[in-house]
Amino acid sequence: MTTTVSRPTPPRVVAEVRKRYEAAGGTTALLVRTPDGQESLIGSGVPAATLVVTDQLGLDALASFDIVRAGEAFLEGHLDVEGDLAQMLGLRPIFTDFHPVQYVGKFVRPFLRGQVKSDHDYIEHHYENDPEFFLSFLDRRYRAYSQGVFESAEESLEAGITRKLDYALGAIDVGPGARVLDIGGGWGAFVEYGGQHGLHVTSLTISEESRKFVQGIIDEQGLPCEIRREHFFAHRPEAPYDAIVNLGVTEHLPDYARTLATYRSLLKPGGRVYLDASAQRRKNKVTTFFENQIFRGNGTPLSLAGYTAALSRSQLELEVVLNDRVNYEITTRRWAENLDAARDFIEPRWGSRQYRLFRLYLWGCVDAFSRDVIQAYRMVLRNP
Repeated sequence: MTTTVSRPTPPRVVAEVRKRYEAAGGTTALLVRTPDGQESLIGSGVPAATLVVTDQLGLDALASFDIVRAGEAFLEGHLDVEGDLAQMLGLRPIFTDFHPVQYVGKFVRPFLRGQVKSDHDYIEHHYENDPEFFLSFLDRRYRAYSQGVFESAEESLEAGITRKLDYALGAIDVGPGARVLDIGGGWGAFVEYGGQHGLHVTSLTISEESRKFVQGIIDEQGLPCEIRREHFFAHRPEAPYDAIVNLGVTEHLPDYARTLATYRSLLKPGGRVYLDASAQRRKNKVTTFFENQIFRGNGTPLSLAGYTAALSRSQLELEVVLNDRVNYEITTRRWAENLDAARDFIEPRWGSRQYRLFRLYLWGCVDAFSRDVIQAYRMVLRNP
């Protein structure tokens, strides 16, 4: 006796999408176009976007309601979106994310190998790309890979990033000649900014592509700075620093107690830490797709409750906390718009999959910040 497994049909899948969307409280009007060319409305009103199911593989992935399968189907073109991708990503609550082996595995590896060794492996997946890829969507002035600070939603990305760097310099309250540690060199934002203001910046990165790029900026401008390929936890300077700056690396330092103790050991008395970070109310609440495709490892958005609890047990003082959610929404929207505008530059060099992955990532951030699914903060700490 043989068992025939029926493939999902467009009407059944669309009906289930509608049911789950309504149960999740979705109201934005969206269209679903199935491989037979039929279009179905979910929600009410004028559709903001169309989910295009291009073939049976896309229908199978959608019918699974598994966020990993659906995400992979989008990367491969079996699912597509016409119109406002950020609005379409409001569908995320209809998908499940049950992958317990992977969830447990992300904590086992750092436990067995240590955080420093694990981070060196993880970083290659995201950052060991041609810097030109990231420069295609970051701000043109400082190339900062963290949020700007905007006076209005119409302000340029460059203006917002410059204002954030101005704020960071004021927050650490140091002048020319001060020794400042920059955690996560990225593409040289604080090295260039700080060096131009006379700071002696030591920047740490564990990406070789990042190190080479930042060294080029230092050499070209003759900045009083250095870049080291070294993990923050492994850094052993000859003397304590006057201040520390951490632009968007707190998400990759999930051991808050160890991080705060390291800050204290590296700072002079009275020295300050400026940090900014994306955040979520529940620690470790990121999707398996995000961990597989965007940032591998055990890093997570900052948990404000967890971080302030760790601070209360440390010797560091918390001087400032500012809500940056709207600022990060504007920043990621600018990045996503820049990425879309650079499509003809990106796809011939890094492929359609890379372009689609970062579209999903950046527009997904826009959606999540706008709906308060993800938050963001600026913080200033002081070593007594």
